[in-house]
Amino acid sequence: MRRHLAITLLATLVLAAPASAEVAHTVQPGETLWSIAASNNLTTRTVAVYNGVSEDYHVVLGSSIRVPTTVEGYAALQSAGLVAAAPEAAAVVPAAPASAPAVRGGYTVRPGDTLSGLAAGAGVSLAAMAAMNGLDPNGVLMSGTVIKLPGGAPAPARADEPAPAEVVVPPADPAPTTDSVGAGEVQSVASEHGVSPSLAAAVAWQESGFNNAMVSSANARGVMQIMPGTWDYVQQNLAQRPLDPGSAHDNVHAGVMYLKRLLDETGGDESTATAGYYQGLQSVRDRGFYDDTHDYVANVQALRSRFGG
Repeated sequence: MRRHLAITLLATLVLAAPASAEVAHTVQPGETLWSIAASNNLTTRTVAVYNGVSEDYHVVLGSSIRVPTTVEGYAALQSAGLVAAAPEAAAVVPAAPASAPAVRGGYTVRPGDTLSGLAAGAGVSLAAMAAMNGLDPNGVLMSGTVIKLPGGAPAPARADEPAPAEVVVPPADPAPTTDSVGAGEVQSVASEHGVSPSLAAAVAWQESGFNNAMVSSANARGVMQIMPGTWDYVQQNLAQRPLDPGSAHDNVHAGVMYLKRLLDETGGDESTATAGYYQGLQSVRDRGFYDDTHDYVANVQALRSRFGG
């Protein structure tokens, strides 16, 4: 799904890009050629070639850097003989690996399901299931609602029945919006919270492709794919200010703060913390890494090199 999202998003950008749509970026304090490229979802090589400079070029504060569209950047790489004639996505956008695992624990409510029944089948309390998914424990569970089941929970009794065609997203925070961020903003937030910028950016790309409008089949939302229950936990225990549930920037803050807590709880073990972000840390401790968790961690580690580390 994430790979399809990345391809669809790129195709939209390619088709919509005008013949010449570069923008001039004024270099700000602390910026590098790499950070400017990353914040625009481009490679350093693409921006360097487009501007006629080397990849290790030191940008000058206040100077102007031309930032191309993906089409313009790829054309520049082709002209320089650095890439073959191939789809633009391969050269200029860090795509999520084809082996990205599906979301674990996602379930679409079938007719006849109840929240209490699903909670009992998963071995958790009704209150816990409701809190994690942003649902009213006393409300009516609508057919088609996407929810998250605990990692390792057995499949619900109706899981083999066809899923409803119409999907219902529970109205809970954080809210999916068209607000957006780039790699540079994710990395800046990560630095602010003492998390490796490349790790945070890799997790964000793996989770959503930096798409704050994304809602997973397991009811996770936004850039960092935050569950409603995780959002509430971060707001109540980790955040130092009220977070805006519709802000992509604050979605990143919430995800990074949660990742920081996982790193603290694992003694800085990035692999285990990353696994905990995907599978749930208690599940990792109780059951070890699932096969798809190994895939998820490997994908994140592979992506880090594309975000500077």
